[in-house]
Amino acid sequence: MSVEAKTPAAARAPVPDLGRAEHVPGAPKADPILVADDVTRSFGGIKAVDVDHLEVPRHAITALIGPNGAGKTTFFNLLTGFDRPSSGRWSFDGRRVERMGAAKVARAGMVRTFQLTKALGRMTVLENMRLGARQQPGENPAVALLPPLWRAREREVTEKAMDLLTRFRLDAKRDDFAGSLSGGQRKLLEMARALMSDPEMIMLDEPMAGVNPALTQSLLGHITDLRNQGMTVLFVEHDMHMVRHVSDWVVVMAEGRIVAEGPAHTVMHEQAVIDAYLGAHHDTDLGDDSLLEEDR
Repeated sequence: MSVEAKTPAAARAPVPDLGRAEHVPGAPKADPILVADDVTRSFGGIKAVDVDHLEVPRHAITALIGPNGAGKTTFFNLLTGFDRPSSGRWSFDGRRVERMGAAKVARAGMVRTFQLTKALGRMTVLENMRLGARQQPGENPAVALLPPLWRAREREVTEKAMDLLTRFRLDAKRDDFAGSLSGGQRKLLEMARALMSDPEMIMLDEPMAGVNPALTQSLLGHITDLRNQGMTVLFVEHDMHMVRHVSDWVVVMAEGRIVAEGPAHTVMHEQAVIDAYLGAHHDTDLGDDSLLEEDR
């Protein structure tokens, strides 16, 4: 399957050269946008996350993979302020963010989507989109009573929302309740809503989970478009077919730790990755998607 970006070649941001990065856990990158050190999260006596060092390259698509229970989503929750670490520190674009809550992290330019979509089902698709925009004076109770102070900004937000809905082919659904959308359409809506805040980095938690195969190609194209337009993408995914086709770099977690890093075509064959997914079945090719599906 080929993935063709819709962005004109002249508008594409340069993809970072990761050829010189070492294929080892915690490998340094030339221009990391996110740097994490000694991040741990314990539940009782069990360490769900135990990451010594991670650097996420700027303007690249990085996949975070690993078997169920590896700690990927918990790590996402920590980085984006939805959970508190037991220890650790991390910076985004040179700014320390480990003590920030989720709202402040998002305002800093790092937004995320969820495996189980968070669309507000009793609001329309367009209303959901408007919620994602920044700097809305009408949200201030004192200003809300004075429409001339917020109408211009609302028109700007609505126009931007419609542009994104058109891009994600959801414009025909603008007045439908979000709860009436299919699972794949909700994934698209959540991704589009995340872009309303003009993030520098978007984190996608299993964007393909529960998506109809008919929408898979569309989602793949949108993800590569984000990278081509200069955004950084970090995503959790179990679908190795997707990982091999869109990722510039792959980070592998197992039992809370990072056990391997590298390009998809090499990291899948490392012994630590095979052990993490398949245990003693060392003679099996991890590149076989059916085996990973069976493992799930």
